[in-house]
Amino acid sequence: MRVAPTLAIVVPCYNEEAVLPETRRRLVNLLGELATANKISSNSAVYFVDDGSRDSTWPLIERFAAEDKCVTGLKLSRNRGHQNALLAGLFAAEGDAIVSIDADLQDDLDAIGEMVDRFCTGAEIVYGVRLRRAVDSPFKRLSAELFYRLFAALGAELIHNHADYRLMSRRAVEALKEYHEVNLYLRGIVPLLGFRSEIVHYERAKRFAGESKYPLRKMIALALDAVTSFSVAPLRLIAILGVLVFVGTMLVSGWVLWARLFSNRTVPGWASILLPVYFIGGIQIFCIGMLGEYLGKIYKEVKARPRYAIEKMASMDAQSATQRPQASSPGRVEGAHYDH
Repeated sequence: MRVAPTLAIVVPCYNEEAVLPETRRRLVNLLGELATANKISSNSAVYFVDDGSRDSTWPLIERFAAEDKCVTGLKLSRNRGHQNALLAGLFAAEGDAIVSIDADLQDDLDAIGEMVDRFCTGAEIVYGVRLRRAVDSPFKRLSAELFYRLFAALGAELIHNHADYRLMSRRAVEALKEYHEVNLYLRGIVPLLGFRSEIVHYERAKRFAGESKYPLRKMIALALDAVTSFSVAPLRLIAILGVLVFVGTMLVSGWVLWARLFSNRTVPGWASILLPVYFIGGIQIFCIGMLGEYLGKIYKEVKARPRYAIEKMASMDAQSATQRPQASSPGRVEGAHYDH
């Protein structure tokens, strides 16, 4: 008889008090349905990761954990960003398979059952890929399409129309722990693991409640991190641009020299001064900026600061441990210490 795998669902949260009760209800019900169908073990759980929220997100998570044994909460010591919060949940979660999903309920939960089926047939990573972007604004659809095309043109691996809705096996998560970069972009790192992967398509819904936590500024920053963390093509482009500028400068210099010697149609000194100054100056500023972006990435990686710190953990087991201190494991702080 097949042993049902233990499933963990990791949900990074940042100021999600408006949607969190409904998210908890749907995810707990889903675990119950999958366990009843013998697709997953009854020990499966949901891990809510509070990424330094400023609203009532953490008190809600603590309440959920006190009421339901299949809910565990992790509170980061400060806001570290979506990718780091997601990573903290992946590394802390226990289970044979781990699904990551956002708290806004836009991703179709029914796809999780199909992901588990694919996992049981041998897939180590199952990507949730949206069929279309009907719920996105025209600007977001256009910018997302341009980003995926640019990323592919730069030679980096990326699953088209995939965000962070995926299932990873325990072996895949353990392999992910070997990647230590500070400039984290999981959508680019996970395909590098190289395990057997499959895709599950789903329809993306509108946000259930609250506001998006990814405004234009954060989307641009994430795209910049993605490009500069996974491709050296911009640096090669600078080298090619340097060659083109050199050739162009030689041609312009030849034209200026010809105009000066064989024509009276130019104002003396205008072309030979202004054109090269503006052209070469603009190229230099652009190239210095691009080099500075890569240098900044190196600066962060060399310091190798921790990507996150877990301040608290909320679960029924953790509460029992605080009520019976003598039974706590050595080295455990508030029932919330993890070694990464």
